[in-house]
Amino acid sequence: MARSSVIPAPMEVRPAQGQDFRLGPDTAILTEPGSARARHIGQYLATLLRPATGYQIPVLDADLAGATTTGQERGASAATTPGTAKAISLRLGGGGLGPEGYRLNTTADGVSVRADAPAGLFAGVQTLRQLLPADIESPTPVAREWTVPGGAIADRPRFPYRGAMLDLARHFHSPDEIKAFVDQIAAYKINHLHLHLTDDQGWRIEILSWPKLTAGDGGSGVDGAGGGYLTQAEYADLVAYAAERYVTVVPEIDMPGHTNAAQVAYPELNGGVAAAPRTDPEVGYSTLRIGDEITYAFVEDVVREVAALTPGPYLHVGGDEADATPDGDYRTFMRRIIPIVERHGKTVLGWHEITKADPPASVVPQFWGTAGAHPEVAAAATRGARVLMSPANRAYLDMKYTPDTPLGLDWAGYIEVRDAYEWDPATQIEGVGEAHVLGVEAPLWSETVRTLADVETMTYPRLPAVAEVGWSAPDRRDWESFRRRLAAHAPRWTLRGTAFHRSPQIPWE
Repeated sequence: MARSSVIPAPMEVRPAQGQDFRLGPDTAILTEPGSARARHIGQYLATLLRPATGYQIPVLDADLAGATTTGQERGASAATTPGTAKAISLRLGGGGLGPEGYRLNTTADGVSVRADAPAGLFAGVQTLRQLLPADIESPTPVAREWTVPGGAIADRPRFPYRGAMLDLARHFHSPDEIKAFVDQIAAYKINHLHLHLTDDQGWRIEILSWPKLTAGDGGSGVDGAGGGYLTQAEYADLVAYAAERYVTVVPEIDMPGHTNAAQVAYPELNGGVAAAPRTDPEVGYSTLRIGDEITYAFVEDVVREVAALTPGPYLHVGGDEADATPDGDYRTFMRRIIPIVERHGKTVLGWHEITKADPPASVVPQFWGTAGAHPEVAAAATRGARVLMSPANRAYLDMKYTPDTPLGLDWAGYIEVRDAYEWDPATQIEGVGEAHVLGVEAPLWSETVRTLADVETMTYPRLPAVAEVGWSAPDRRDWESFRRRLAAHAPRWTLRGTAFHRSPQIPWE
């Protein structure tokens, strides 16, 4: 069982020679008795395996199959009864590695994935997928042996939050494109999708109590391209689709800056004077009117509707680049809206400028700077806040790889794959250590991207690097190992039809 194929790198890998498992026409997937969620994961796995193998791969309740898994669930092997020969077993309980941890055991007779919670089973399925030959990603049958290397993996994440952000405001991406992105990030154990839904150029989520926000396709986009918006039904469908892949959607309503699109639709949010539409990428010029009560009625309505559509725990309030909002007004605004979000049952996320308002420890600052010192973020951590790390010079997927990269920006520098990989979230900010870090997120802003292929090219191969930063312990990460493992994923992306940047740092297969 080679670590060389798996991203993110697992916590513990113990090979077992001579215990390779071969999928065959008689292979079945056996799921935890009585668990609808385990059965759904089994069906998901079957849909991944059927096209390339051409096998039926039925999904059966383990009890109905007349079989139980026995053996050393914590060891390097797990024996199976005759009823489970040639089976992949997905079982709940006995993992002992937390809600996303799992144990994957492979013998010549079968594969067992055991976890304490369904999220762990899903993570184990992604590892199993990567242990199979790259041809498993083929959309049509391939005549070959389908072998899983023998041995045992015990695995769990370093941080609970591992995210990617997709900006819909600067350029709208359709529901089908967002679903494709969800499928891609879930394969690397990314478990949060942050959707940047509002900005100066456009408003991308239907608000029934303020319908003009999405009139005219919710505004335009940068360079006048990319209008569109999500209806509430489309948003709810996306949230459910992501949840089936154990990805939590985090909606962002950016305020008090980045609000020009709202003020175009509703002049009363701008003192009765309609704002002019903007299609340029400039920032820092717009602000809600902090002293007007209609501002807070607007925030209340928007937060209420978005929170009701979002079962996940977080609602992002933006808060960045509010250059047109005086610091005193900024603090006043945040101190009024944070309780609104919390009253609707959500934990507040905000870009790290939110720490200027001395928010309660329940608020999660998202650090997007590049400096090694940030006293306000450190002070928030000291008060008990946990910080989400998105350093722009390491994790921003919209930065160019090199000066010659056709897409992207360069204000935070150039980010090659090694730059995205060789950093530690626990050492980015002075005074913000391991215990203060909630996790990592890789944002992709859309000023220069237009198509799904553009999104993929800027995302791959850097997102797997950030995924490993967030999942794998520091002693399990090293650049030489990662670049070799990453090279083996190029055939998978090609078979899936995923565009990617062929970085010269990677010895591509």
